[in-house]
Amino acid sequence: MKKYNIKVNGTSYEVEVEEIMGKPEVRAPQVTQAPAPGPEIPAHVPEKKKPAEVPSGETAATAPMPGTILDVMVTEGQQVEEGEVLLILEAMKMENEIQAPCAGTVCTVAATKGASVNAGEVLATIK
Repeated sequence: MKKYNIKVNGTSYEVEVEEIMGKPEVRAPQVTQAPAPGPEIPAHVPEKKKPAEVPSGETAATAPMPGTILDVMVTEGQQVEEGEVLLILEAMKMENEIQAPCAGTVCTVAATKGASVNAGEVLATIK
């Protein structure tokens, strides 16, 4: 055994270290057996939402990526200009403004504050 004094953050410690002579011992890795086959349990697969159908003559504002709706800036029946902010979507720790794809009247607002949405999901429609 060898004794050493080691100082860490201003505090002194006395440690003993054992020196090992000779070849290091090599151990074979332990192999564990796989569990016995049993009845298969299907993994939970979330049900995919069917894309909302947009009535003819209306234009959809969709989610560009999955995220959470932080704020809804418009209501049904409200007049909007092209590029006006309809909703705020948080995705990947960033706030994204979902803008009106065209000028017109908001027909439906399908998203609510706090809702989780998937990419391509219709958030609002404009006519």
